[in-house]
Amino acid sequence: MARLPHRIIKETQRLLAEAVPGIKAQPDEKNARYFPVAVAGPQDFPLTEILLFFSFLSLFFFVEGGTFKLELFLPEEYSTVALKLCFMTKIYHPNVDALGRICLDILKGKWSPALHIRIDLLSIQALLSASTMM
Repeated sequence: MARLPHRIIKETQRLLAEAVPGIKAQPDEKNARYFPVAVAGPQDFPLTEILLFFSFLSLFFFVEGGTFKLELFLPEEYSTVALKLCFMTKIYHPNVDALGRICLDILKGKWSPALHIRIDLLSIQALLSASTMM
């Protein structure tokens, strides 16, 4: 594999040195562009009881204090294009499709090189905490 760009090295170092509470992300040993990610579910989630009512579906619903697994990949063109982020844990959320793809403006058309891995992960954490589920 080609040498990693300086930006990816710096972002990875910062992510490891300044851990974000509720988020665990470390580069894979074999591929430094791939990060398995774990994000803690929201605490005091207001719709937990409503969502558990629908638990007969085969999707994983928000459960207070649960952990969600994601995959993060930095394409060769990163930072001129957005990173790739996908839920591996089945989840019911209006911004996540059945395949785990996330509809979030900063991962699509609103991407900017001013953004970085840490901000994207914080945005996912905020998305999970949003109570606009209906």
